[in-house]
Amino acid sequence: MGDGTTVTCAGPGTPYTPDRGKSMSPDCGHRYERVSDVGPDERYKGKATSAWTVEWEAPALGDSGTLTETRETPFAVHVVEVQVVNVAP
Repeated sequence: MGDGTTVTCAGPGTPYTPDRGKSMSPDCGHRYERVSDVGPDERYKGKATSAWTVEWEAPALGDSGTLTETRETPFAVHVVEVQVVNVAP
C-alpha cells in the first residue's frame, strides 16, 4: 500500500454502495493512518496485484488443464488529511 502495509484479499471484495458511507470495507480494504509526505507531488506508492487461476476441461477431447494469470498495476495516492475519531468508553 506504499506505507509498509500489505493487504491480501481472498476474493473480489464487497462492492461499494452509498448507504455504506465512509465505513471500511468488511472484507478487503486499507485505511491510511498518516498523510503522505508534505508537498504536492509526495504520494504513497504501491502496487495492486491480481492472480487468477482457471481450471478447464474439454471432455470430448480428453483434455484439461490449469491457467494462471497474474497482473500488477502500480499506483500512487496523495493522502492530505487524516481524521481521528476518539470514542470514550
